[in-house]
Amino acid sequence: MNVADMRFMPPGYITSRFGEIEFTDWIDESMSWKRTCSIGDWSWIWERRFKGPDAMRLLRDTVINGFKKFDILQSKHATHCNADGKVIAEGILTRVGEDEFVLMGRGSFWVDYVRRQGNYDVVSEHEDWYNFQVAGPNTLALLEEVSGTSLRDIKFMHSGEIEIAGHKLLALRQGMSFGPGFELQGPRAHAEEVYATLLKAGEKHGLRRLGGRASNVGHLEACFPTAVLDYLPAVFGKDMDSYREEFFRSLGGGFATFSVNGSYEASDVSEYYRSPIELGWGKNIRFDHDFIGRAALEKEAETPGRVMRTLVWNAQDVADVYASLFRKEATPYQFMEMPREQRATMTVDKVLRGDRVVGAATSRGYSYYFREMLSLVCIEPESAEPGTEVVVTWGNPGQPQKEIRATVAPAPYQDNRRDDLHKY
Repeated sequence: MNVADMRFMPPGYITSRFGEIEFTDWIDESMSWKRTCSIGDWSWIWERRFKGPDAMRLLRDTVINGFKKFDILQSKHATHCNADGKVIAEGILTRVGEDEFVLMGRGSFWVDYVRRQGNYDVVSEHEDWYNFQVAGPNTLALLEEVSGTSLRDIKFMHSGEIEIAGHKLLALRQGMSFGPGFELQGPRAHAEEVYATLLKAGEKHGLRRLGGRASNVGHLEACFPTAVLDYLPAVFGKDMDSYREEFFRSLGGGFATFSVNGSYEASDVSEYYRSPIELGWGKNIRFDHDFIGRAALEKEAETPGRVMRTLVWNAQDVADVYASLFRKEATPYQFMEMPREQRATMTVDKVLRGDRVVGAATSRGYSYYFREMLSLVCIEPESAEPGTEVVVTWGNPGQPQKEIRATVAPAPYQDNRRDDLHKY
C-alpha cells in the first residue's frame, strides 16, 4: 500500500471495543488505577491455543523471546518480527501445559500462518477467553475478597489459579498501567458472572470501569507502544502478500483499514514500521535460538538507530493550540482530542532538534494525574538523554502547524507494576 493512500484515510472509531466512551467520566476513570482500582474489558483480543510436540519449536521460530526458562503458568510478552527485524505483532504468550500454549493478540494469526506453511506437529484452535484487567492499589483487596485466595506471592508475568463466582480462572500478574494489576482470564461463557461479581464487590473499593476515553492513558504513562497507534505492522511488503490478504480478510471492517496522519511525512510505508529495540523491547530479545528477524536484530543491537522515550509537551504551547479555537480571524490549529485520540488512527509528528528531524512522536495524550501532555517518541540515541529539549511539529501538512516545545523523559514515565505486593 502506498503511503499516500494511507494518509488522512477516514479512521474507524475504537470506542466500540470498550462498550462505552465513558462510564463515570474520563478524569475519574483515569485516576482510579492510581488511587483505588479500575477494570478494563479486553475480551475482544484474539487468542489461539497451540498444542503438540512441536509447539515449542514453532514458538521459538516465530518469537524473539527466550525459552530456556518457561514454567507452566508463566507468561511472556511475545514479539514477532519479519525478516528485517520489524514488528509484525506482539501479545501475551502463556504456557498452560508441557506442550500447550495460549497466545493472545494479533501474533496468534501470524504464528498460525507459519504453522500452516511449515512442517510442525501442532494443533491450533481458537480460544474463546474473556480478559478483564484489574489494576490499582485496591486491586489485591478486591480480588482476594471475591476469590478467598491470597495473590501476594504470584510473581510478575505468572498466573495463579483462583475461583470467582464459582468459576475457575487464571489471574495473570501483568496489567497495562501504573501499580499492581492482574488480567483475569477464563472461558467466555463465565464472563458475565465473573464481571458482575467484580463490579458489585468493587463498589466499596472504588472500582471504576474504563471507557474508551481513559482506557489507553495508562498505556502511555507506562509505555506500552500499540500497533496502529504507535507503529504499523510490518506486513506491506510483497513477501507478505499472502499473509496480509488472509489476515485482513479475517479482521473485516474498520480493523483492516489503517489511517496515518500528523506532521511526519514518510516516503515509504516502512518508515512507520518499528523494531523491538525501537519500541523499548530490546531487553526481551534472546539470541540463543534462531527466529525470524534474528540477523537484522543482532546487527541493530550493536548500534541502535532509535530508542523509545517519553516526551513532556510544553504546557503554554499546548494551551495555545486550544486558544486558537477562539481566534475568529485565523484558522485554528488541529484539534487535540482529550485525553487521547478516540479514532483508530496513527498520528505521527516529527520531532526536531534545531532544524534536524531526530524522531517521531506518537500516542499523544493528556495525563490528569501529572497534569501534563505526554507522548511516546522513537528518537535517535544522541537526543534521547532525559532533559533534552526538542520541538514537536503539531498539525498535518498543508494545514496550520504549531511548534511545540518538549522535553525528553524516561519511558516508562511511571511504572510500579513490579512492586512487592505484600506492601498493599
